[in-house]
Amino acid sequence: MKMLMFDTEYFWFETFSKTLDHVDDTEREEKIEDTAVVFIHVEAEDELRKSKVVKKAVANQKWYLNKVNKERMVLHSFAHLSSSKSSPEFAVEIILAIKEKLDNKGIDVHTTAFGYFSEFSIHVRGESLAKVFKEI
Repeated sequence: MKMLMFDTEYFWFETFSKTLDHVDDTEREEKIEDTAVVFIHVEAEDELRKSKVVKKAVANQKWYLNKVNKERMVLHSFAHLSSSKSSPEFAVEIILAIKEKLDNKGIDVHTTAFGYFSEFSIHVRGESLAKVFKEI
């Protein structure tokens, strides 16, 4: 798994076009303010180590929220951080497992529409920790 984490003033997205036939039709637009945003790329090798990947991702994301003093997070599937890709079904399973664990810890977690290209706008803060890359 690869994660690119941002400390943002806001993250706005709107569904643009459906990329997976088997997902529900949806039109969504949201603007989440004062949030951390995580672009998540789930890799093929993650399928063999699901629980370890979820556990480490949650730990890294909690660490990041603490460092940037945030209580809110957006998880965005972003399959452009590696040439290795898991199945879409597994990627959404991982993202939802991470969301559930963070929700259970009292963190306000949003997700973008999986199986869609989205138009988005993001205002990333300028500090060094405002942009962090992690590999699990």
